Amino acid sequence: MSLSAFDRELLQCCLDRAPRAWQNFVDRFLGLVIHVANHVAESRGIRLDQATRDDLVAEVFLVLVADDFSVLRKFRRNCSLATYLTVISRRVIIRRLNTAKNQLAAAVPPVVEDDVLKRIENAEEVHKLLSQLDEREATVVRLYHLEGKSYQEISRVTGLAENSIGPVLTRARAKMRTNGQKE
Repeated sequence: MSLSAFDRELLQCCLDRAPRAWQNFVDRFLGLVIHVANHVAESRGIRLDQATRDDLVAEVFLVLVADDFSVLRKFRRNCSLATYLTVISRRVIIRRLNTAKNQLAAAVPPVVEDDVLKRIENAEEVHKLLSQLDEREATVVRLYHLEGKSYQEISRVTGLAENSIGPVLTRARAKMRTNGQKE
């Protein structure tokens, strides 16, 4: 598919820094970049939460505007703009996911026997602190910290709005800190 007249004009307006051109560009291609992020993650068996997906999409758009739109200026216009942006988005997202994966692997030391023993010793204290929270807070803390569930998964399990999970966790942690210091 070739470059449409509409996309050619939209691209040129962005490169010329016309008013609202970038906003129109983002409006036109945001769905495409989100789709690419979802597809790349899914093809690698990665579940994206909303915040991570937003970060990946933002990273793509940052790459597009970097160095005075250098990536867009390199577009040869011999295919559709959507095809070009799909390739660019895919490369940026794969690079970002690989970097995050490598950083996580480097940051998480291998589990050794001492760590396992400390976890067992701390489990009793954790259960005691959880018992001092109300049922909703304890459930959210357990799902997030002990079961490693995402905000989206916790929302599905508990029925709480996804954007209320963070505040519940913050309040629960504060209560546990306060209760832990009293003893």
